[in-house]
Amino acid sequence: MKLISWNVNGLRACITKGFSLFFKSIDADIFCIQETKMQEEQAKEIEYEGYYKYMNSAEKKGYSGTAIFTKIMPINVSYGIGIEEHDKEGRVITLEFDKFFLVNCYTPNSKRELERLAYRKIWEDEFRNYLIKLDKVKPVILCGDLNVAHKEIDLKNPSTNHHNAGFTDEEREKMTKLLESNFTDTFRYLYPDKKDAYSWWSYMLKSRERNIGWRIDYFIVSNSIRDEIKDAIIHSEVLGSDHCPIELDIF
Repeated sequence: MKLISWNVNGLRACITKGFSLFFKSIDADIFCIQETKMQEEQAKEIEYEGYYKYMNSAEKKGYSGTAIFTKIMPINVSYGIGIEEHDKEGRVITLEFDKFFLVNCYTPNSKRELERLAYRKIWEDEFRNYLIKLDKVKPVILCGDLNVAHKEIDLKNPSTNHHNAGFTDEEREKMTKLLESNFTDTFRYLYPDKKDAYSWWSYMLKSRERNIGWRIDYFIVSNSIRDEIKDAIIHSEVLGSDHCPIELDIF
């Protein structure tokens, strides 16, 4: 089974930059999108033959949002994590299948000056509890832009970013706590020492051309299915967003 996750930084904009060509060529079983930046009624014409479409839009227009295209019809679909404070920004979609739950997530950014770090810490705890509850029922595959580079190997310049959003001690500790709750970072499970493997680059200073990036997009799975991971791929060659798509091959 092939799964793709991509923060498209605006789905309509990404479509003008080759999204559909990649979508069709990669032929994923499940394709998850973050930061759609659109309302569901704006996506009526965005359809791909053979796929069911599910969207969760933010109340605020042009902001956040997630979507999933899947060839396999889910048993159940839910939006958000059941906590009103967190569910206004369209950040989570969960599909239940026979063997697993798929959770597509766009984690809140702590923002410049860390103005949203306090909220982010609350989100992390409650989202982790949500995943743990799912994992007690059946295995979980979590994907998305989780807005944190977990280890120093996961960004180009760790020494100058320790107090910046996405690499604070607090955010990294929350990721550690998630992984300690019986979950596995699939890319690092297969490639623990691989350097210069990034999924996001700033638009400034030709960062992408110079590969000055961060790995902040993940596929994370329950430990109970990690031995079924076949590969984890970062498609850094694919343009169209400041993030690139990532892939998980499993089962």
